Amino acid sequence: MPLIKDGRIVEDEWVAVADGDPVPADRPAIVTFERWQAERANFDGRNAALGVRVKSGTLAPAIAPDLDRFALVAIEFPKFRDGRGFSTARELRERFGYQGEIRAVGHVIPDQYRFLLRTGFTSAEAPENTNPESWAHALTEITVAFQPSLDDPQPLSLLRRRLES
Repeated sequence: MPLIKDGRIVEDEWVAVADGDPVPADRPAIVTFERWQAERANFDGRNAALGVRVKSGTLAPAIAPDLDRFALVAIEFPKFRDGRGFSTARELRERFGYQGEIRAVGHVIPDQYRFLLRTGFTSAEAPENTNPESWAHALTEITVAFQPSLDDPQPLSLLRRRLES
């Protein structure tokens, strides 16, 4: 799947490892949260970066104790209308101070791209044969937001307060 960062397709250096498959020692690898829980000790002393893939229903506090071990957190979107991943990403950033890459995987669409970034995502796996221009356009299509976010602490909803100051 193409990887989108900053509105364009980029090379993906990470390899997603299925449960039961060997984890490459010399390449950044993403394992499932379930595998991480079962084989945590096997990853001690690993030199290459490690990422974890969580299901949309996995809450941020479940992975928070181990965030310092992960260079990437991939959050699944089983359907584009399932918004739980947005909340998880925002909580990882705001509550737990996670600074690594947060990747949206699964069913995400260009219309969601700006909101993905506003809630803390840094990349998204796009569907095969995606139109890269649609992802780039999503960054400029809407320039004003009503809700506060990580990238805009002064949303439109607070405009009146800003003008009264």
